[in-house]
Amino acid sequence: MTPTPSPLILVTGAAGKVGRAFIARLLGEQAFAHWRVRALCHQRPLPAHERIESVFGAIQDRAAVLQAVAGVTHVLHLATSKETPDDVMDVSVKGLFWLLEACRASPTFRQFILIGGDAAVGHFHYPHPVPVVETQPHSAYPGCYALSKVLEETMLQQYYVQYGLNGCCLRAPWILEKDDLRFHLSFGPDVFGAPRWCDLVGAEAAAEHARRGSIPVLLDPAGAGLLRNFVHVDDLVGAILAAIDEPRARHQLMNVCMDEPVDYLRLGDYLARTRGCPLVPIRERYHSTWLDNSKARFLLRWRPQYDLERLVDAAWAYERAPDDPRRIWYPG
Repeated sequence: MTPTPSPLILVTGAAGKVGRAFIARLLGEQAFAHWRVRALCHQRPLPAHERIESVFGAIQDRAAVLQAVAGVTHVLHLATSKETPDDVMDVSVKGLFWLLEACRASPTFRQFILIGGDAAVGHFHYPHPVPVVETQPHSAYPGCYALSKVLEETMLQQYYVQYGLNGCCLRAPWILEKDDLRFHLSFGPDVFGAPRWCDLVGAEAAAEHARRGSIPVLLDPAGAGLLRNFVHVDDLVGAILAAIDEPRARHQLMNVCMDEPVDYLRLGDYLARTRGCPLVPIRERYHSTWLDNSKARFLLRWRPQYDLERLVDAAWAYERAPDDPRRIWYPG
């Protein structure tokens, strides 16, 4: 009898935040001890490992994708382009198309997992008077990144319809790790992500706020604390592992996020109380959103481990090693 080959999962965007965390966790868990990883790398190679095979190429190159998919049983698609109009259609549309085409023709393929984003439903750019569930229509905010998230979800769903492809989409909000939250709340030019508080308050005020270690408190147009969705990379990785070969995940779109969004007012109060940080209220045009993760919790039997307090405590406790500088690989 011919032995069944070990599962082989292709990870695109393998050198990024989620890819690195996912691969480390999969390699370390006993349940996946017989699994192997193939990483499709473009600019950044992965460290050598006996269970990791790295292949190099651009995801928009059909030949490179065919080589990467050959013999794989699972695909975790993480590669993205952010606000880079020159690349976004090649990476997010053509790249996903070649991946799906290769998967549907492969005799070894079993499951496709796409990591989507809440940019597909407008993030905090539009009013959401009720919790955002998976049946809400797409509503990309201006820019090419949000549009690409809509196109990805739509293309994968059509492969379910046209070919019965086995897949699922885990829709994540902003993914945080390490000290990301601390730098998100920085008034300096080292601010991570948006809004850029230093631009909103002006250079002179920003410099004084940064000197004092002040924390921005984002308010909505009515002056209430803004609610914004996050997920810690460890929780997202947990959801990905739970989705692998889970029959209940087949053809499903699931929001994967914290049980409650972060309230900037509560966040500021917690930092003021526990770390003595001065607070700077900033009223902006953004709207509160509540991404509902009930479907993922039900279908995957998954529970996020991070709440607001743990998110803050982990970010403030993190100390970077000299060989772990902060890098932002993608604009936007």
